[in-house]
Amino acid sequence: MASDITVFSGSAHREFAQEVCDLLGVPLAESQTTRFSNDCLQVHLGANCRKREVFIVQPLVPPVQENLVELLLMLDAARGASAGHLTVVMPHYAYARSDKKDAPRISIGARLVADLLHKAGAKRVVTMALHSPQVHGMFEMPVDHLSANHVLAAHFRQRDLSNAVVVSPDFGNVKEANHFARLLDIPVAAGSKRRMADDKVVIDTIVGDVAGKDVIVLDDEIATGGSLIELFDKLREVGVNSISAACVHGLFTGPAMERMKAQDDLVEIVCTNTVPVPEEKRLPNMTVLSVAPLFAEAIRRINEGESISSLFDA
Repeated sequence: MASDITVFSGSAHREFAQEVCDLLGVPLAESQTTRFSNDCLQVHLGANCRKREVFIVQPLVPPVQENLVELLLMLDAARGASAGHLTVVMPHYAYARSDKKDAPRISIGARLVADLLHKAGAKRVVTMALHSPQVHGMFEMPVDHLSANHVLAAHFRQRDLSNAVVVSPDFGNVKEANHFARLLDIPVAAGSKRRMADDKVVIDTIVGDVAGKDVIVLDDEIATGGSLIELFDKLREVGVNSISAACVHGLFTGPAMERMKAQDDLVEIVCTNTVPVPEEKRLPNMTVLSVAPLFAEAIRRINEGESISSLFDA
């Protein structure tokens, strides 16, 4: 690895940052975040940044606001230390879900937070599985939008897929589900979903042939799990043979783990390590795949001026 690269990590997912650094063969630079008596944060970077290519690893996971402010302060500190180029490595962009004005007088958080990152000094963002394609265009700097489909597909190829079908929970995720299904060379179907609230949806019907099939439900994230449970119930009504779930961001907030644990016929839950999934929260049928090699390779290619899109050409 080039000697002009420095990698820092915020508090959100240091284990992921360390894995990326191990793969790159560079040390994870020291940093310290302290809190004043008035609850304000202060960041101190413990490594030289001057004219160096600096990467700051920080997914926006709960507590999202704390981690966001820490990231902004780290960017500001690196910019003030004369960093040559600042890249945010953000495996999960939580505010991507706030991507449109679908009710009167609401904010579009995806665009606002993108503006804050740019204002704080970020020149590039590396992220994965944004909630919707339009979020990519809300950033004023280049965005490298990585995909976990190849990693997830490699896992499911170990199974017998002769009777399998990929199901998207809604039409908004059909493009990703279709790409994933092509990698597995199996059909795709989708649920017709109406969202009633953040954790409440109604799935009217399943579009596609799923009766008697081994279903792999693919979503970008699992938060409370409400959408998936509704979809599982509808799939059971149709009469599927088995159900597995796959996602990129395994947040498992609120009652998610209890809901997943109650699904006795759920064969497997597969997610990646874009967000921390502590061992004590994992269920016996849960598999966590690492996407750190993808991010490490992306960082290497950025540093050496190589194409990142060619990562997924196959």
